[in-house]
Amino acid sequence: MEELRHVFSDGAVIAKRNVIRIRRVPDVLVFVLISPIMFVLLFAYVFGNSIDIPGGSYREFLIGGIFAQTVVFGATFTGAGLAEDIQKGVIDRFRSLPMSQSAVVVGRTASDVIYNALSLSIMALAGLVVGWRIHTSVADAVLGFALLLLFAYAFSWIMAYVGLLVPSVEVINNAAFIVIFPLTFIANTFVPAESLPTPLRTFAEWNPVSAVTQAVREQFGNIPPGTPEPTAWPLQNPVIYTLIWVAIIIAIFAPLSVHRYQRISRG
Repeated sequence: MEELRHVFSDGAVIAKRNVIRIRRVPDVLVFVLISPIMFVLLFAYVFGNSIDIPGGSYREFLIGGIFAQTVVFGATFTGAGLAEDIQKGVIDRFRSLPMSQSAVVVGRTASDVIYNALSLSIMALAGLVVGWRIHTSVADAVLGFALLLLFAYAFSWIMAYVGLLVPSVEVINNAAFIVIFPLTFIANTFVPAESLPTPLRTFAEWNPVSAVTQAVREQFGNIPPGTPEPTAWPLQNPVIYTLIWVAIIIAIFAPLSVHRYQRISRG
């Protein structure tokens, strides 16, 4: 119990250190605060009148997908941040301090929840400007945002392991783009899954990004009345399916990340 307390207290210090970087590193500030606005405005006005959503608004359909895509891409901060700390020797400094060995990874993933919360807040405001609205209760909306942050937190553990395994910021960013880009586009993020060719449709229906997107659309009331019920189990039960993926990812990659960091810290 005492060891666990040290992990969280030391992790909170590391998380605070990472959050402070938002003010001091311009590229982080751009991604956290400006990119979300760009994504919302770009997709809303470029594709807003090109894709038909029967009985509903594409802009309302769009926002759930934009939310999901942005928090998944935001998780790459974990891998890039850890890789940068290794390259610059910051990890060596942490190793010399009387702190929990797990705190660096715990703090890094926790700080990215704050990054994503800021991005979601900015995107929500931009969404309101282009016509997006929440049609459900406050409790449902809070659950929707919580699911997004929880999924992003789980995904950040994958990126933490990758960042510790391949401590190169350039490689992390390129690899993340190659993997995350198709993962977020072969989904129901920007078009209904039913409109995709059969092989891609099957992938999209079981894609966890589709599930979290479907879940937040339901929680925000952004699915038009009369929309056919999904035929795939993950989209029929998107909240449960999302939570299953969150549990699996954390159960696998949190221990792997901590173990990998401990190996690196022992030099």
